[in-house]
Amino acid sequence: MNETFHIRPIEPRDNTVMAAIIRSVMPEFGADGPGFAIHDAEVDTMYEAYAQPRSRYFVVERDDVVIGGGGIAPLENAEPDVCELRKMYFLPQARGIGAGSAMMQRCLDAARTHGFRRCYLETLTGMDAAQTLYARSGFTPLCAPMGGTGHFSCDRFFIRDL
Repeated sequence: MNETFHIRPIEPRDNTVMAAIIRSVMPEFGADGPGFAIHDAEVDTMYEAYAQPRSRYFVVERDDVVIGGGGIAPLENAEPDVCELRKMYFLPQARGIGAGSAMMQRCLDAARTHGFRRCYLETLTGMDAAQTLYARSGFTPLCAPMGGTGHFSCDRFFIRDL
């Protein structure tokens, strides 16, 4: 479909660059204080974190350089058929090229493969392009958070059936 980027499963060598991407993108949207994913222990060990059962993480490459990523994992403290779209962040050069839509499809396909029936996500007011992607991808807003992600500073919640 495109020749500008490539999506592949995360590898151990991607840990450092994904941590750097997450730590550079989140502050861009004011998401660097307490209660945001930037402080999750898994940020430095994304490959290992998503090697767990029913979890997958993918990276986006352009010219052999990782420029973003996204994944799914079971939603903590929730029903077993609910996964969470997690850690989907893109550097500016990954935006506007279709990588978000392609990553979303890849993650939702992985969620179905792992037997999930619903996908949940949390985000933040001001992440407008992301919320446009979520709406276009079939997510609908929720009034309150689900599960127990620990991301108490997120203020927008979405879900979709798979």
